[in-house]
Amino acid sequence: MGYDESALPSGQFGTFSNPPSVWPAFLTGQETSPVRVLLVDDDPHIRLVIAQELMADARTLLVGQAGSVREGRRAIKQYDFDVLLVDLNLGDGNAFDLLEYLKPARPSAQAVVISVMENDDEVIRAFELGACGYVGKNSWFGNYAQSVLQVANGGASITPNLARRLLQRFDRTNSAENKRRQPDEADRLSAREKEILRLVASGYTSAEVGSRLLISCMTVNTHLRNIYRKLQVRTRAQAVRFASLRGLF
Repeated sequence: MGYDESALPSGQFGTFSNPPSVWPAFLTGQETSPVRVLLVDDDPHIRLVIAQELMADARTLLVGQAGSVREGRRAIKQYDFDVLLVDLNLGDGNAFDLLEYLKPARPSAQAVVISVMENDDEVIRAFELGACGYVGKNSWFGNYAQSVLQVANGGASITPNLARRLLQRFDRTNSAENKRRQPDEADRLSAREKEILRLVASGYTSAEVGSRLLISCMTVNTHLRNIYRKLQVRTRAQAVRFASLRGLF
């Protein structure tokens, strides 16, 4: 990556030059066969900026533009394209409308949502509807051509800040799910199940446990299966070790 110190306006920004000097021939997006892009954004100025960026990269080709959901639907049917680049908020709807329309109309096409804001719920909704990327218009990470090339080659395009937030959200959700699904182990087993587990831990067979508790061997084995299920183990040894480590008896 080249660095130009002379291009520092008021000492605030550095200019870096990093043209793609190597682009393997096996990747999608070559000068002779660029990735075809359909752009949908209701702001003509933004469309112009994005269009210029896409056309400046020989690996991407802008084949069509639209400024609304209605125009977007028509363009999806009209143009042959590989990647849909669509603004989240459109004058007569939003990107979700077009994402739902895209898959049945163009099953092989990929989609990248662009937006001024990076709302986590909206990002998740976009991915649920089949988008492979979500790019902030004000992001300093990457550009539109790179996003298009990433999804065209089987990847996903998302800014590092947004990726970290989603990972943190996933961790919190996972933790909450685990707490809901895994109550305290001591509360999992009934008094009878704990009694049977104590006897099993002492070395008694199912028949001997049944004899001591005045129940059938079949009933003992039924209790043991319930114990395995509740403790999420598969063998007597695992059940005894699990219960012992957690002080269940």
